[in-house]
Amino acid sequence: MSQPTDVRTIARDAYTFGYAMIENYRTLYEQAVDTADPRYTGGFGRYRHYSEPFSPANTDIVTPNNDTPYSWGWFDLRAEPWVITVPEIDRFYILPFHDLYTVYAGYISAATTGTGPGRYLLAGPSWTGGTPDGFDGVITASTDFVGCLGRTAFTDGDVAELRRIQESYEAVPFHTYAGTAAPSIAPVDWPAWDEAAATDVRFFDTLDALLRFAPVLDEDRDVRERMASVGLDGSGSFSTTALSDDDRSAFEAGLADGIAHLDEVASQTASSTGLFGTREEMSGRYDSRNIGAKKGLYGLPPAIAWYGGWLVDSAGQHIKGATDYTITFTAEQLPKARFFWSATLYTLPARLLSANEIDRYSIGDRTPGIHYAADGSLTLYVQHRPPTDPDERANWLPSPEGPFTVIIRAYGGDESIASGTYRLPAITPRS
Repeated sequence: MSQPTDVRTIARDAYTFGYAMIENYRTLYEQAVDTADPRYTGGFGRYRHYSEPFSPANTDIVTPNNDTPYSWGWFDLRAEPWVITVPEIDRFYILPFHDLYTVYAGYISAATTGTGPGRYLLAGPSWTGGTPDGFDGVITASTDFVGCLGRTAFTDGDVAELRRIQESYEAVPFHTYAGTAAPSIAPVDWPAWDEAAATDVRFFDTLDALLRFAPVLDEDRDVRERMASVGLDGSGSFSTTALSDDDRSAFEAGLADGIAHLDEVASQTASSTGLFGTREEMSGRYDSRNIGAKKGLYGLPPAIAWYGGWLVDSAGQHIKGATDYTITFTAEQLPKARFFWSATLYTLPARLLSANEIDRYSIGDRTPGIHYAADGSLTLYVQHRPPTDPDERANWLPSPEGPFTVIIRAYGGDESIASGTYRLPAITPRS
């Protein structure tokens, strides 16, 4: 093996290369591999839809999103592609397919492919068959396994219609679509997920096991060759238990260096712009994809779904329920979103929905009865006690007695949102 200083440097770079992959594997293992896990979605090749809106009683998911309930899916592309079919859909939806690195292979969505019906081929890196007749496109992933965190807009409180749309997303293996025999495929010996192993030297064992399903890309060739020189060659045979004491110490030091580097670059990142995207957009940008995985795993590019919010007020103080606040958007400041926008309040530190007397957990341009001023501006009233003025009550976002944060989401944002130049107004204490 290389000199210890070289091993340490390569181990650091391997951590930077593989961090997002390990974060993704945690979810893959829970949902598609571990049948005893309550989050298991049924294995590969099927969706599990979440149709019931969240309430304060739901405590298993932080910052739950009632705007666009989720549809989870995982797909094995080693032997053949999958056929993904969607009907005509009258609202915002997205089926984003991410590879093992968390980079998006492509999207089927109202924002990109439109609201009409479509049939798409979801293929792995070995696919050479082009676009078959009768298909609207091919989504080609760079790894043999992909995941999908689908979102479907929840409109007018109609759970039955939401469920109908979610269940209309079809996924079948290509042989079923073509009426041919199923190809043979070997089972995978997945490494058992161990939370502690994500932050100790065993990180590298899991990384090498996952690299079996990630052919070397041109933009990654340099780092992959250096990783292979210390045994991380994607064969799945790397084991830290077989390392010499010096090499193990070098891997441990490189791991610590990688963790420190990610913490540093993440602390300097205040926007999600540039953290999520396709292979063309994310090529070689390992820090960016890692920050995205650390701060908001499976987030979407801002042109599709943008996230902002408030944690401190205009005076720099943390917002809390003992104070009444306003957020005033001028007509020009209102988020310009092709689909919709909404602001959701979460308790801190739990980041859960806050129980209130009107069961309102978010407010936005789809809220019935929301009141705009004559000049087109909009003021939201964020406070624990209900306002007495009817117009203020129409725009009331109830807060808890304790600390909280407000997260705003915009779907299909304009150029200012997509480019990261859009700025929110402050949240201001009421005098």
